[in-house]
Amino acid sequence: MCLARGWGAVGIGEQGGAQAGQLATLHPHPSVAVRSRVGAVPAGWGPRVPVSWRRCPSLCSDPVGPSHPPWGSCRTRTAGGHCPGSSSASTPHSASSATWQGWAGSWAWPPRPLLCAHICRRTPWAPPWWRSSSCSARGRSPTPASSLATRRRGIPVAWLEKTMWNLGLEVYKQPFSRTLPFPDEKRERYMVKGTNVYGILRAPRAASTESLVLSVPCSTGQHNSQAVGLMLALASYFRGQIYWAKDIIFLVNEHDLIGMEAWLEAYHDVNVTEVLSSGMLGRAGAIQAAVSLELSSDVITSFDVAVEGLNGQLPNLDLVNLFYAFCQKNGLLCTIQGKLQRTDWDTLPSYVHSLQTLLLMVLKQGSGRPQGDHGLFLRYHIEAITVRGINSFRQYKYDMGTVGKTLEGMFRKLNNLLERLHQSYFFYLLPSLARFVSIGVYMPAFGFLILILVLKALDLWMKLSKCDAGPEEQLCDGDRSAAHAAAEESRPGLLTLVPPLLICHATGLTLYFLPVLGQHVATQHFPVSESEAVVLTVIAIYVAGLALPHNTHRVLTGCGSERGWMTLKLLSLLYLAMLLGCIALINFSLGFLLAVTMVPVAAIVQPKGPKFLYAMLLVLVTPAVTLLLSIVLYQELIEYPISALECWQLFLQAVSEGLLDHYLYGSIVFPFIALFVYPCWLLLWNVLFWK
Repeated sequence: MCLARGWGAVGIGEQGGAQAGQLATLHPHPSVAVRSRVGAVPAGWGPRVPVSWRRCPSLCSDPVGPSHPPWGSCRTRTAGGHCPGSSSASTPHSASSATWQGWAGSWAWPPRPLLCAHICRRTPWAPPWWRSSSCSARGRSPTPASSLATRRRGIPVAWLEKTMWNLGLEVYKQPFSRTLPFPDEKRERYMVKGTNVYGILRAPRAASTESLVLSVPCSTGQHNSQAVGLMLALASYFRGQIYWAKDIIFLVNEHDLIGMEAWLEAYHDVNVTEVLSSGMLGRAGAIQAAVSLELSSDVITSFDVAVEGLNGQLPNLDLVNLFYAFCQKNGLLCTIQGKLQRTDWDTLPSYVHSLQTLLLMVLKQGSGRPQGDHGLFLRYHIEAITVRGINSFRQYKYDMGTVGKTLEGMFRKLNNLLERLHQSYFFYLLPSLARFVSIGVYMPAFGFLILILVLKALDLWMKLSKCDAGPEEQLCDGDRSAAHAAAEESRPGLLTLVPPLLICHATGLTLYFLPVLGQHVATQHFPVSESEAVVLTVIAIYVAGLALPHNTHRVLTGCGSERGWMTLKLLSLLYLAMLLGCIALINFSLGFLLAVTMVPVAAIVQPKGPKFLYAMLLVLVTPAVTLLLSIVLYQELIEYPISALECWQLFLQAVSEGLLDHYLYGSIVFPFIALFVYPCWLLLWNVLFWK
């Protein structure tokens, strides 16, 4: 029979029907499901699906027979998705009825769902607070309005704790809070408070020295609720296996990246982003690998893997290959950057397609923003990826059983690791999941770009040496000393280059500190919000730097000679080459984007020649314009063109998110641009307007 009591239900065979009433008496609370893998197991819960079942007393009137599975999900439905024998035609049926058939047919022991599959929202795993208000009209206990109001403020912590405890896991929760430096208008949050819930499955075959993590980001509403259900199903199945040699942590984190950062800092007992959280009460072993799961629907047509992490870090390529291999084995359609890979590798359309995919990865990696919760694991040398279930390609459809087998296979492979993943590449670019470009291929090309700056600096050095030796060779011995003294007086020394360097870097410091520190003053004098004040202050300081040449030349001595601008340009080229070389070792894509735009113009700019043309080129290669052009290119690559107004709005949003990523997660893109790249660009601007 299908024991439906409130929101909790479990499947029981005919032999276990006698124990059904006793189990329901022992667990009177409607939201507490019967424990299926811990303690005594009813006789009807065997490893195989029984032949016949009783009727489902809660919702439908299916006849006795195998057409009604033990967990209360009817196999036969009408075209509208209702139970054929239901007394109410308005009763929706779970769209995932075939899902659990796939689990039963594919795995020897199917995981028991802890919730009745007849709940609404088209998923058999949604917690009670995700149900619509119409559930009470179908014979279920209505949820009080006050309780719903409380639950809508965050994830159902109590429900998750009870559910994980019923699965036999060690359950812990971690409250955290974080005050943002300025309000995040995109997500409408300023003071963030939440709770992470995680359960630990201890390894039965080894000590708790190593562990794996399966994380699911969860927020208020139905966002990623299907992934929560799949994670609980995997936890139920993993609990019954004896081959685990590593602890497995099942984590549900709130507020996405903020909750994940709070959990990781508490787990490793560090505090680098000023997140306030309670101490970690339960720990497993050292985390070897992690997988973050996101599902957009209960119908999955393809899987997209995200690899870009914080500051452009990438996981070990073996982890990506592992995911791709299991997708191929189970017949899952997998993509990267949202693009399917082509089979005709040697054709021109295939090369163009691979180039588009590679450019998308370069743009995402260059932003420095983690493209999923996995991006924060990489900071702690934990290999991780984010797997997203997409419902887009309608001709391909996969049930949760196939998805579960893929994830279970990945965790079994990771469970067999004797050491951390380190044999494969950590620096690579992916034109497709089947092919990659290693660091040994793309780094020489970047080196040639840097070589342009070095050769141009060497050319300036030789010109300066000739200018010093040229006039003296044409004079006699008596006049040579006088000419040498006059040259020394007009030649700018190294101290004369200190004022422009100080002024340019002072502007960079102002660009870094003033927008956040002065937001309250700006809101008091101007009708703008805090986030708008921060972004507009950044733009105002950035544009004000164009007036610096008129100020720096007044403090320079010997500014009328050519040695002055040649020496300043020599220093600027070497400075830019050093900056690009250092950032390429951390985030190659960011260094490549800056090098492609700035290196050619930096090599040719000078105060002589077409000054207006040089000024236009310098403005076009400034980091702000590079960001704007990158946004346009990204929208074209994803085949979603935008208007000029939308592009400007995305630009303002990107500036705001860049500052938030730095203050919340420690992204280095904004300080690198503000403190180093922008002052170096101002030095080149000074060279152009040298008088």
